[in-house]
Amino acid sequence: MEIEDHRMLARRLDLYHIEENAPGMVYWHPAGWRVYRVLEDYIRGKMRALGYDEVRSPQLLPRELWEKSGHWEKFGDNMFAVPRPDGRDLALKPMSCPCHLQIFNSDMRSWRELPMRYAEFGICHRDESSGSMHGLMRSRGFEQDDAHVICRPDQVEAEVARFVELLKSVYAELGFADFDVALSLRPEKRAGSERDWDLAEANLLSAARAAGLEAALLPGEGAFYGPKLEFALRDLQGRSWQCGTIQLDMVLPGRLDAAYIGEDGARHVPVMLHHAVLGSMGRFIGILLEHHRGRLPLWLAPVQVAILPISEAQGDAAAAAFQAMRAAGLRPVLLDQSESLQRRIVLAHERLIPVHAVIGHREADAGEVMLQDAAGKRAMPLAEAIRHCLGQWN
Repeated sequence: MEIEDHRMLARRLDLYHIEENAPGMVYWHPAGWRVYRVLEDYIRGKMRALGYDEVRSPQLLPRELWEKSGHWEKFGDNMFAVPRPDGRDLALKPMSCPCHLQIFNSDMRSWRELPMRYAEFGICHRDESSGSMHGLMRSRGFEQDDAHVICRPDQVEAEVARFVELLKSVYAELGFADFDVALSLRPEKRAGSERDWDLAEANLLSAARAAGLEAALLPGEGAFYGPKLEFALRDLQGRSWQCGTIQLDMVLPGRLDAAYIGEDGARHVPVMLHHAVLGSMGRFIGILLEHHRGRLPLWLAPVQVAILPISEAQGDAAAAAFQAMRAAGLRPVLLDQSESLQRRIVLAHERLIPVHAVIGHREADAGEVMLQDAAGKRAMPLAEAIRHCLGQWN
C-alpha cells in the first residue's frame, strides 16, 4: 500500500502551509484550524472530566529560571534566547513544566490539596536543525497537550493508572487499537542523586505493572530529571509512532523550591508527573492524516457534508439545508457553482468530504436530501439527515 505523505494530504485539504522564510513555523488555514480545535477540545474535555485544571503560562521567561531548572544546561543550544541590555536574558519556553511548578509555588499548599493536576495546551519553541524538520512531524513552533500532576509519592501509582486509562481510551477512539510501551531509564547525563533515580525507576515500573503494562526497558533513554514510560502507537501502514509519555520527576520540584505542608506539620517536597497523550498537536494531526489517508473520521473532518443542488432551481433549498446543518453544529459546504453536478461530486471526492447531500426538485419539494456516505445512498428528511450525521459524529 502506498503511503500518502501528510504534507500532500494537507495541501489537498488546504490545512496549512509553511513559509520559506519561516522554516518550522506553521500557518494554519481555516480548514486546518478547524481540525486542530476539534482535536484540542476533545482532549480538553477528557482532561476536565479527570479533574485537571487548565492553566496558561507565559511564552517568554527569564533565562535564570531555565538555569535553575537545569533545562539551560541540557537544552540551551535548542532554545531561542532573547538577550537584554541589562543582562537579564529571556528565552522562549521549550516546555511548560517549570511554569506549572511556579503556579504551584504561588501559594502555600497542604497535603490535603494533593494531587494537583494542571493541564495546558502549551505553545513551545525549539530551535531544531533545518535538516531535521519535516512538515508537521517536526517543527520549531508547536503546541503540546501538556499536563503535570504534583503529588505525594504514595499517590504516584493511582495517577499513572489514571493516565494509562485515559491514553487507552483516546487512542482507541482515534482509531489506534494497538500500542507498545517502554520504560526509559536513567541517561548518562542526568540531574538528581542515585537514590532519587533508584526510587523513581522502581516506583514507575511498579506503577506500570499495577496498571497492567509490561514495559520493555530502554537503558539510558530517560529524561535528564527522571525515567519515563513511552507509548508508541501503530498506524494502518504498520508504522510505529512514539506519542504518549508519562515521566516521574523527583528532581525539578526540589530545584524550583516546591513544597507542601504534610500531616506532620513539616514541609515536604512533592514529586511531579509530566505527561502528554498526543504530544505535539500538529504532529499528531500529521499522523492522523497518514493513518486515515486523508479521510478523517466524520467528527474530525474539516468539512463534513457537501451540499449539492442539482440545478439553480434548488438553490433556496440548498441554502436552507446549509444553514440548518451549520446551526446544528455540523461543518457543511455548499457546492452550488455553475459546473455540472458530476463535476461538483468529483470536487467533493477530491476534497475527501465524507458525506454528500444531493438536492433535486423532488428532494426540494419534500424537504429532503439524498444522503450518500460510507453506508450507501438514501433519501431522508433534512432533520433526519442532520440527526444521522450527528449520531455518527457522537
